[in-house]
Amino acid sequence: MGSLKVVPRKSQDRGHADHGWLKTFHTFSFAHYYDYNHQEHGSLRVINEDRVAAREGFGTHSHREFEIFSYVVSGAIEHNDNMHKEPEILRRGEIQMTSAGTGISHSEHAWRKGSEPIHFLQIWAKPHTSRLTPKYFTRKYEDADKTNALLKVVAPVGTEDVVEEREASGPTPIHADVAVYASILEPGKTVEGVLKGKKGFFHLIQTSGYNTGPANGATIQATYKQGSEEQTAEYKEGDGAYLHLNSTEETKISFTNPSDKNAEFLVFDMEFLDQ
Repeated sequence: MGSLKVVPRKSQDRGHADHGWLKTFHTFSFAHYYDYNHQEHGSLRVINEDRVAAREGFGTHSHREFEIFSYVVSGAIEHNDNMHKEPEILRRGEIQMTSAGTGISHSEHAWRKGSEPIHFLQIWAKPHTSRLTPKYFTRKYEDADKTNALLKVVAPVGTEDVVEEREASGPTPIHADVAVYASILEPGKTVEGVLKGKKGFFHLIQTSGYNTGPANGATIQATYKQGSEEQTAEYKEGDGAYLHLNSTEETKISFTNPSDKNAEFLVFDMEFLDQ
């Protein structure tokens, strides 16, 4: 039996809660949702797909010993924290990384001067080093750079093109064994790449609207290949997949959009073979 294994994580099987002001999906066990089979994967601990009503949000709360980042799909997030006097407004295409380390306190709301809800992914990873000094990093990525490409938007501190400053170009720094690629794939297009880790994860963002039932909307056909071993899968919006690569060789990946609308997705690469 080969080492390549792709395990689907269907959208409708995710944890889900509707609090009125917040509609959220949990890929892994979180808050009141618990599933023994879905607790973490590699360094990934949380992937929440959140929709927050206009001017609503998460009041001041604290974190420690996690790398937490927000991927903004639509709307604007107003972020306040105990390290800065002025709020930071994050819009589509922006990523904010919270390296919580020994502890930070912050709040997140749909921009309170605006009138739009927000749709974003909240992602937590376990750091490779404990008791880090708390820091924030913000990066901006244009849709054009992600269109029909696999753009590296998150990468470990110390790797190529990663600048450990609050604002800079290149991938967003993370103190964890994970890299993240973002793509907006147009109808009929294919994008190819390589995963260099022993584990991975795929998530197709639910951009066509809030849906608690079986996934619909844009479609991605995926192919994963190691040597002569190959696996294929099909995803719709909200679907994901655990990638067990467990090999001494890199994994070739290919994604095709056979549908009639753009498909926006993230690919996680973890536990790198050269470490």
